[in-house]
Amino acid sequence: MLGLGRAAAAGSGRWVRGRCRLLPMAKSKFEYVRDFEADDTCLPNCWVVVRLDGRNFHRFSEQHKFKKPNDDRALHLMTKCAQTVMEELEDITIAYGQSDEYSFVFKKKSRWFKRRASKFMTHVVSQFASSYVFYWKDYFKDQQLLYPPGFDARIVLYPSNQNLKDYLSWRQADCHINNLYNTVFWMLVQRSGLTPVQAQDRLQGTLAGDKNEILFSEFNINYNNEPLMYRKGTVLVWQKVNEAMTKKIKLPKEAEEKEVEVTRTRTKVVPLHCDIIGDQFWEEYPEILAEDS
Repeated sequence: MLGLGRAAAAGSGRWVRGRCRLLPMAKSKFEYVRDFEADDTCLPNCWVVVRLDGRNFHRFSEQHKFKKPNDDRALHLMTKCAQTVMEELEDITIAYGQSDEYSFVFKKKSRWFKRRASKFMTHVVSQFASSYVFYWKDYFKDQQLLYPPGFDARIVLYPSNQNLKDYLSWRQADCHINNLYNTVFWMLVQRSGLTPVQAQDRLQGTLAGDKNEILFSEFNINYNNEPLMYRKGTVLVWQKVNEAMTKKIKLPKEAEEKEVEVTRTRTKVVPLHCDIIGDQFWEEYPEILAEDS
């Protein structure tokens, strides 16, 4: 409080919040250092995409004994963190995730933090990372978190709706390519007894058809029957859902309150496992790309 008193005595047009009241902030000769801050304002009228990736997650997954090729606990935890990001931050219209990555799409007309790229990135990464640690025990009940996970992010601007759709299509195509490879790879290691190097050599130069044939002929696995979450990833959208709840109300001429069931409509972040490369998804959710979204 002594420092705030000195600031108040100096006087200024800028303000900082004290415990009980607002006090002016002092100017000083050192304020010139703010001139070195770079302008990182994102271009207007562009979709702002923040893609987040796990840092050294190959090691992290081994240390924490993730199941191969897919660990439902890890995938659901990532989705929970992404849902938290969408609920806590502003202007995210859709998100897409697979493996250890998630992409968050901010509205074209968003003015959140004056469209500063550093704010978009740091808020997404910090909210996601803290949620990962916070919710870990809900998904890995028997596995202790051995050390804090790390995440990095990048920001990309897409000026047109088609650019954005192509970006999300690219990420989903990447999900399919990686999951098909990993499914065959780990079947060769876990069920055929190959070493990782031998499995990698076996798959070198193979096409998607070759991998599907190995899965079917050697392991009786039809890749098309694998869970959609593995093959398509997870799409997060805003949806209106009806929720039933019990409420106590006092009826006229009744002495005691009675419990009645009421239904209310809420807008929630809902996970979907579906194709987003074709047109059907975008026809079902036109509000995502709406100009006034």
